[in-house]
Amino acid sequence: MEPRSLRARLPVGTLATDAVAAVIAEASTLGRVPVTAVDAEAATMAYTSERWFRRDGEAEIGFAPLSGFFRTRDGWVRTHANYPHHERALRDVLGLTGAAPGANDLDRARARLSALSTRDAVGIITRAGGLCVEVRHEDPVADGRLRASPLATVLRVADGPIATTAVDTSSPLRGVRVLDLTRVIAGPVATRTLALLGADVLRIDPPRMPEIAAQHLDTGHGKRSAVLDLDAADDRRRFDGLLPGADVVVLGYRPEALSRLRLDPRALCARHPSVIVARLSAWGREGGRGFDSLVQAASGIAWIESRDRITPGALPAQALDHTAGYALAAGVIAAMRRRLEVGGSWLVETSLRRVAAELLGMTRDRAGQLAEPADPSRYLQRFVVDGHDIVTAGPAVAYAGAPTRFTPPEPWGSADPVWLPR
Repeated sequence: MEPRSLRARLPVGTLATDAVAAVIAEASTLGRVPVTAVDAEAATMAYTSERWFRRDGEAEIGFAPLSGFFRTRDGWVRTHANYPHHERALRDVLGLTGAAPGANDLDRARARLSALSTRDAVGIITRAGGLCVEVRHEDPVADGRLRASPLATVLRVADGPIATTAVDTSSPLRGVRVLDLTRVIAGPVATRTLALLGADVLRIDPPRMPEIAAQHLDTGHGKRSAVLDLDAADDRRRFDGLLPGADVVVLGYRPEALSRLRLDPRALCARHPSVIVARLSAWGREGGRGFDSLVQAASGIAWIESRDRITPGALPAQALDHTAGYALAAGVIAAMRRRLEVGGSWLVETSLRRVAAELLGMTRDRAGQLAEPADPSRYLQRFVVDGHDIVTAGPAVAYAGAPTRFTPPEPWGSADPVWLPR
């Protein structure tokens, strides 16, 4: 069985509790209620949520067979093929196309990659539209530069009127509209957290790229999910009609995609006074595609977590994703509070690579580890979604008057792309 604790060489448990504590502190300040301590067991469950997820009693979330570490002629690479389009690209470039996926795919992939240099493997897979990074050792100088900035930056980037939103103590984001353009884990964790605090969160996805169903259900609590093709004129008009009503726009697309879709964060802030734009990325403002596992590999975490110093390892959870999500949510709440005080448009940013630098800079001792909860059932929640019995981990964020349960997730793409009445 895969680990359900937060035990590692790096203090991933401390990273988790600090991230959740930041959200609790911001929500408590906005709601004017006392700050409460983090429930470490709830945080552990939330960070390992994919291990607890069940649909009709079956576990469904995990890495695809071609997602993993592969030895090259002169080192190691890490691939990511959980999404069908990334898997197709990887299979094409490794010569696995033409046959149904089978048990020998891994052997063929290993043989192909072992004959290539690390540089060539990364290059040919990336150029083909796949995902592959070199497994590197940590770079303390680069990490130090990243830590010179806050885990999530919160900047006022344009003038605007002071917001007049009334704050509900138990639901400090009640009446706040959040337009969610994120995928995978980190962004959805951020917007799930905002929904827990009362926000009306509307997630928009392109129809040609459905989210992994189990992953959506594990992070979709409290949100509505709609589908719009932003390259189609009619859908684009509907999307543009949502922007003036949004208090917060959360972006998870790469810089090139944001430019193509006319969703550059600073331009959005300029066009829509008082909007808060939150941007999440894998590598930072200039980086390309990436996932938690790839950032772990490229930042040095994989070698630190190696069990034998020969084969790279990994953290016991996708902790960079979850931490980035909570950090982004905390930043959005901080921006909401500042908007009530001084007005203006705000930009909140973080990245998985910035989170990795945070973890790598922490004191490495056993105090940073968290065990699996003694009674996990206390932290599990059950829902019926589209006729299926769903089990997920419950919220890690809690404070005086806060909801103790998530609102059930809704099926992907099932909502109309409209705002609810305030």
